Amino acid sequence: MKLTFAALSLAASAFTGLAHAGPVDIAKANKCFSCHSLDKKIIGPSYQDIAQKYAGQAGADIKLADRMRKGAVGVWGSAPMPAYPDISDTDLKAVVKWVLSQ
Repeated sequence: MKLTFAALSLAASAFTGLAHAGPVDIAKANKCFSCHSLDKKIIGPSYQDIAQKYAGQAGADIKLADRMRKGAVGVWGSAPMPAYPDISDTDLKAVVKWVLSQ
């Protein structure tokens, strides 16, 4: 019985940790930092460049969320932005809000 309780406690802790992950953790888990960095272009633009491009634009959050969910090409050059259709709406909104705040 102790093993079962310990396993359940560990699983609950892991779930709780994911449920409270911040936007940087979400971006890392989805491998966003493979193509983007905070302040330098890698394959895609830096998060600061994205925030600067969309600063003050109405609907920028919706536009970026759509591009992240569906993927895009030609916005920042010829390298395609892969689609992330399985990211939750909550996680997607958190990452977009964080990117736009850079």
